[in-house]
Amino acid sequence: MVFDLDGVIVDSEPVWEEVRRAYVAAHGGTWQPDTQRRLMGMSTGEWARYLSGELGVDRTPEQVAAEVVEEMTRRYAQRVPVIDGADGVVRRLAARWPLGLASSSPTRLIGAALAATGLTEAFRATLSTEETPRGKPAPDVYLAVAARMGVHPSRCVAVEDSSNGVQSAAAAGMRVVAVPHGAYPLDPDAEGLAAVVLPVVGDLTPEVVTALG
Repeated sequence: MVFDLDGVIVDSEPVWEEVRRAYVAAHGGTWQPDTQRRLMGMSTGEWARYLSGELGVDRTPEQVAAEVVEEMTRRYAQRVPVIDGADGVVRRLAARWPLGLASSSPTRLIGAALAATGLTEAFRATLSTEETPRGKPAPDVYLAVAARMGVHPSRCVAVEDSSNGVQSAAAAGMRVVAVPHGAYPLDPDAEGLAAVVLPVVGDLTPEVVTALG
């Protein structure tokens, strides 16, 4: 099984949106109606270039990435917003199957989140899209995690919350359990790619996974 982090284990999407919205406003950019939807799943390099280029932020992509991630790190030092029940779900599933983590968060934030939740040892392989050629919705990070785990993607179940994430895992050939965030619903096309859509991550039981084959 391969988990996403943001929106599945950690309720960080609202924090990311708040931090990046404030950053764009403070640096002469203009937030667009579709910006948050587009950002979900982008790698660090991709969203930094997007803020610097398309949104008109008056900083280089390198500065954007460093400064936004520094603010996110500061927020995480205060509190990592774990989704209710997510840590228990991960531990229960880790007792049955090897787990991987395929995240769009920077590596340092992944480490901070897993340490805060006590889940570092639950995952056999952990990878950020910082380390892959393309972020989600490209399949790169899911393919790389499956390779590190030594499992063919077609034998993996992915757990995702965003449209870009669902598309990424499906493109890698995995069966996808979607757990959409209430504030960021799935696009119809992405929802159609999911094998199962659950209202909350606490509903993800071993029985649900076993039923996927």
